[in-house]
Amino acid sequence: MKDLKAQLRNIIKREMEQDPAHDIAHLDRVWSNARRIAEDEGTANLNVLMAAAYFHDLVNLPKDAPNRAEASVLSARKVAPILADIGFSDAEIKATQHAIAAHSYSAGIPPKSPEAEILRDADRLDALGAIGIARTFMVGATMGRPLADPNDPFAADRPLDDQQWSIDHWHLKLLQLPNEMLTAKGRKIARKRARLMLAYLVQLSKEMDTELPDHWSDLLKWGDAKAAE
Repeated sequence: MKDLKAQLRNIIKREMEQDPAHDIAHLDRVWSNARRIAEDEGTANLNVLMAAAYFHDLVNLPKDAPNRAEASVLSARKVAPILADIGFSDAEIKATQHAIAAHSYSAGIPPKSPEAEILRDADRLDALGAIGIARTFMVGATMGRPLADPNDPFAADRPLDDQQWSIDHWHLKLLQLPNEMLTAKGRKIARKRARLMLAYLVQLSKEMDTELPDHWSDLLKWGDAKAAE
C-alpha cells in the first residue's frame, strides 16, 4: 500500500488545484482518519478507500462557487481514467467513484458502501478539533470573512450567518457533524474533537469580554453530556 500511496500522492500533486485548507496535508489526514475507522469497521476495500481519500477533492472548487455542490461528482467523473491507468478494475473504479461522489456535505448523495461511509466520516473529521479550528480561519481569511461580528460575536441578537462571520459556521455546521457520523469510530473521534472546539469557544468568549448566548450553551451541554459517555 505504500507504493499505491506514493503513486496517488504524485498524481494529486500534478492534477489537483490545491489551496491552504485543501492540500496534500488535508488528503493525508483524511486517509489517516479513514484507515483508523476502517480498522474498526473491517469491511472496506482499502485500495478503494485510499484512492477515494486522495482523490475526493480532485476537482476543488472555491467555497463560494455557484456550482460548488457539483465538485464531488466532477471529481468522481475525472478520476475514472486515472484509476484505469494505474490498474484499478472496473468494479474498483465504480466503488471509488461512488465514495468520492457521496462524501460531499453539499451534494447530498447517500453513501451506499462501507468505503463511502468511512470516507464521509473521515473527511468531516478534518473539519473538527485543532485542525478544524485552523481550517475554519484559513478558509475565512481566503474568502475575506472576519472571525466574528464585532458588535455581536456570538449572534445573541442577530441571525447566524456563516457567509459573513467565520465563527457562525461552527454553530450552523461544524458542531452538528458529530451527530451525523455514520460509523461508531467516526462518532467517537468527532465528539472528542468537538469538545476541544467547545472549550475554545468558552475561552474565546472570555477574551472577547462577552458571554455565549443560550443557543451556544445548548451546544456546550451537548459536549458535556458526550464527555460523560
